[in-house]
Amino acid sequence: QLQASGGGLVQPGGSLRLSCAASGSVFAARVMRWYRQVPGKQRELVATITNDRTTNYADSVRGRFTISRDNAENTVYLQMTSLKPEDTAAYYCNSLLKRSPGDNERSYWGQGTQVTVSS
Repeated sequence: QLQASGGGLVQPGGSLRLSCAASGSVFAARVMRWYRQVPGKQRELVATITNDRTTNYADSVRGRFTISRDNAENTVYLQMTSLKPEDTAAYYCNSLLKRSPGDNERSYWGQGTQVTVSS
């Protein structure tokens, strides 16, 4: 299970920090990602971080959002700055991880946390 938190209502130009923690035992989390989705639209990949901390961002958020991870806590973060109304969405975390050395890598999703950017 992944538990996401940190969403809320913020004014344009403001900042928020999202967190997503993996519960239970985690042997390795190769990739951790943040997605977002607006009702009626497809889920959009926002940011990715690998286990060697290589990052990648959607063009729409590059330079404003920063993804990071704490391997000891099995947690991924999304620092969002200079927020715009078009960033309003439900944000979901996703991780490709193994629970044990002999486990198959599986995809896990968080429950989503709502971010609303409005004055």
